Amino acid sequence: MRLSALLGLSDRGGLDWSRLRALQHAHAARYWRMGMLGQVIAAGAAFVISHTALPVWATVGWLSLLAVGLARYIVTSRTMRVQRIERVSRHRAFIRAIGSAPIGLAWGVFALALAVWGTQTELLMAGPLLVAVMATSAALMAVVPLAAVLFLAIVGGASVTAMLLDGAPVPAGAIAVLTVTLGINVVLRGENFLRVRDAEADRAEKDEVVSMLLGEFEESEADWLWQIDTARRVCDPSMRFAGALRASPVDIEGEPFLRLILGDDWQNQEALPVHRQLAEKFTRRESFSSLAVRVVLDGNVKWWELSGMPAYDEQGNFAGFRGVGSDVTEQHESNEKIAYLARYDTLSGLPNRMMLTEALAEALRFAEKWRTQCALMMIDLDRFKAVNDSLGHLVGDTLLAQVAKRLNDAMDDNTFCGRLGGDEFAVVVRDANPRLLAERGEWLIELLSEPYSVDEHTLHIGASIGSATGPADGTTVEMLLRNADLALYRAKDERGGVYRCYEPTLFAVAEERRQLETALRAALQRGEFHLQYQPIVDARSETLISFEALIRWHPERGSPIPPDRFIRLAEETRLIVPIGRWVMERACRDATRWPTHVRLSVNVSAEQLLDPDFSADVVRALSASGLDPSRLEIEVTESVFLNDADRARRAMEEVIALGCKVALDDFGTGYSSLGYLRKLHFSNIKIDRSFVNGAAQGNIESLAIIRAVVAMAEFLDMATTAEGVEQAEEADLIRDLGCTKMQGYLFGRPMNVSDTDSLFRTRDREPA
Repeated sequence: MRLSALLGLSDRGGLDWSRLRALQHAHAARYWRMGMLGQVIAAGAAFVISHTALPVWATVGWLSLLAVGLARYIVTSRTMRVQRIERVSRHRAFIRAIGSAPIGLAWGVFALALAVWGTQTELLMAGPLLVAVMATSAALMAVVPLAAVLFLAIVGGASVTAMLLDGAPVPAGAIAVLTVTLGINVVLRGENFLRVRDAEADRAEKDEVVSMLLGEFEESEADWLWQIDTARRVCDPSMRFAGALRASPVDIEGEPFLRLILGDDWQNQEALPVHRQLAEKFTRRESFSSLAVRVVLDGNVKWWELSGMPAYDEQGNFAGFRGVGSDVTEQHESNEKIAYLARYDTLSGLPNRMMLTEALAEALRFAEKWRTQCALMMIDLDRFKAVNDSLGHLVGDTLLAQVAKRLNDAMDDNTFCGRLGGDEFAVVVRDANPRLLAERGEWLIELLSEPYSVDEHTLHIGASIGSATGPADGTTVEMLLRNADLALYRAKDERGGVYRCYEPTLFAVAEERRQLETALRAALQRGEFHLQYQPIVDARSETLISFEALIRWHPERGSPIPPDRFIRLAEETRLIVPIGRWVMERACRDATRWPTHVRLSVNVSAEQLLDPDFSADVVRALSASGLDPSRLEIEVTESVFLNDADRARRAMEEVIALGCKVALDDFGTGYSSLGYLRKLHFSNIKIDRSFVNGAAQGNIESLAIIRAVVAMAEFLDMATTAEGVEQAEEADLIRDLGCTKMQGYLFGRPMNVSDTDSLFRTRDREPA
């Protein structure tokens, strides 16, 4: 500790000096009566020694100075005692400390006065008195080193000076040594006082924290203290510990601790690992913390969290264990629920994707170890979306739960099923036989395709399954998931309801599809698309009445890509929406180059119709080009009604309200329904080329379909367009069957817009 800080001249050392100074002065003030008594007695003795030698005015002077110093000392000490000041600034402490100077000056004046007016004998008689005054004051003021050192310096210095003036060097030296010794003692005692008080304050603060924590512990009803002896028997049980065991302290006193926790199985070696761990801690006399223990009380399962440490007596002998415990049943159940939600699907109750991947990883390890095969079967429900959209999500969720139960009931020790998400499920087969795997897949499809009963609805859905076998089709979980998904995609591509296993060619197809998708995303920016237009003529006069816009894709590098390769991909990736927007705008702009009686037909996919901005896109294309809405005909297929029929119908009604026409393309080839024709006024029905070709070859069914469509269209005041007319004989047949329009290579192949201009110029030059 620095001397300057000890004397109160600085605040170095990192201590709470304001509090320590208050303790110094408060401690010194406790002895003010003793100090006063000592000063009065010493003053009386000094008067006896000096009253005959000193002049009256000198005696009155030093006694008055002493009285003033003592009065100030009394006031300062009583203030500290009465006001109980807890903190004193450095400046205030310095003022209080130099309050000892007047008293020291009074005794210094006394010594010097004797040297001047008294005899040497009288001065030598006063020497012991002055030493006694210095020793007593140093003892009483030692806790305030600055006050004591200042007093000793004044009195000691004056005494040594007086002795030297009176020719007594030996007593002067003795007093000087004694003064220095007392000063050193004061400094040491002052430092010791400060260190002790600082340590006491630190301990008091820690005791306060401990008391606070213990208070919180006592207020917590979930915690208790426990203690066992060397035989692991409960001793001195607290009321709260007994309450946790639903017993009284008397009942559990001396009972084995483990038996109280484990019940009748407390000596069972097959107990839970955590119980064995607790017993081992007791045996090894090791401390433990936050050990979760399962406890059964009156048939109810509880979870306790125990912490403990070995206890020793005063001689250092092992005396047992003591510790703290708390009931964490709610927390444990909450953690278990969180763990369940992380691994199980809440809707179906089946394991989720995480557990499925873990099971698949374990099956792969088993197959590698025993040179066998495992498999992953991915299942996708067919027609589930239609149920969800038509009957609502509640019915859909109930249906998924029934599918999950039916699937789970079909599992055995060799299979493990779970839900991947949505309407996709998966089965992990631990030991798979490829031939039996196919049989199991077909059987699961039949099982899941049986009717379901949900809220008085009889529902019919199907299932498609794709599988991958490990390690043949993949040595990692990711590879098997990817390849099984590719096989499932192939099964869905075949209109569903089938089982397909993975083949290496599927990956090549998928990679090609990925590359095609990447190129397709960049095609619009690069300007790789262009439009061609195929003529549509009047069936009777064969005059040109409209063009159908057909998109073509010719990448910057490579050969042209047929529409049947990229149109479906664009629909699956929803790239058809921006592509269709471009087609609409470009086709409307090109159509303004034709005569006003020539119409434009633009194909629109289901994804475009379901886009919220479809009607706005049509308005924008018409406005930008200036094309009359009556010249634009939107062609849709029956597939637009499969996903969201109401939304698709609203979109087409908005287009019709603009003045545009709507044609139904490929009627009869898909999920045909006369309800479409009843709810929406189509301007035209296009008959697929397959019926035209069939009719030309004398196919009775094709002829009957064409006649029925034509008759229905005439009754509903709709036009009919026959597609794929390539020969004159087909044109004559179609004309005889009553179709109003024809389209095909016989009347013109798809051509660029510049070729349509020349076509009109040629027709204009033909004689009327």
